[in-house]
Amino acid sequence: MLVSATEMLKKAKAGHYAVGQFNINNLEWTKSILLQAQEMNSPVILGVSEGAGKYMTGYKTVAAMVKAMDEELGITVPVALHLDHGSYEGAKACIEAGFTSIMFDGSHYDIEENKAKTEELVKLAHSKGVSIEAEVGSIGGEEDGVVGAGECADPDECKTIADLGVDMLAAGIGNIHGQYPANWAGLSFETLDAIQQKTGEMPLVLHGGSGIPEEMVKKAITLGVSKVNVNTECQLSFADATRKYIEAGKDLQGKGFDPRKLLAPGAEAIRETVKEKIELFGSANQA
Repeated sequence: MLVSATEMLKKAKAGHYAVGQFNINNLEWTKSILLQAQEMNSPVILGVSEGAGKYMTGYKTVAAMVKAMDEELGITVPVALHLDHGSYEGAKACIEAGFTSIMFDGSHYDIEENKAKTEELVKLAHSKGVSIEAEVGSIGGEEDGVVGAGECADPDECKTIADLGVDMLAAGIGNIHGQYPANWAGLSFETLDAIQQKTGEMPLVLHGGSGIPEEMVKKAITLGVSKVNVNTECQLSFADATRKYIEAGKDLQGKGFDPRKLLAPGAEAIRETVKEKIELFGSANQA
């Protein structure tokens, strides 16, 4: 059931759990995530980076695939199709293409420009019934060529953006995209708590959810995080399962080279990763 992310995140905030955003890259990714969320009766957010959108030939293709798959699989849990780290132009394109949720990442602008562009997109998104996420303070690491230092967000700036009427807010608290280095200092719960105090009922978003220790994730949820983004762990589990299948020579047995067989172990590995995260976030049976 395709919906905006607004209500599912309000419910998560009130219920002290988080909804997982799992990024999709193709049909297998999408199918695995939808089936696992349905099996666990969990709301779910399908994230699409601008790079993945281009890879899948465009936002209209992605929206059409997700809509059709949602119907064909008989998915009844709430599903939001969400642009991840969108540019101003990308956000507008996704609204036009039929996404039910967008993120505008204006964190690389100064706060006034971030505010102006976010405010315009809030009005446009809400006029179409689309939820919108904004960002303050960059997330560390690299995604689609955008490199962030991972500085912590200013709580007052977070309030400024939250007051524009966004539905969720991503704030840098020392989190990183990709794999975490051995010398990572950890999440700044002091910053997260200060942001929560300033933004009140606003659902907060934890980017770079892959590899953060479970206890840190649980603590972040108690401090207002209602959405956790996962991408790298699904990619790693898919790659590991596919590698084992090929190294075992199974692609050379019978018709093991058939893409439906070749990709099946990876797709199943994604389901297992999603299962673990849904259990960790506490969203099972919350649909």
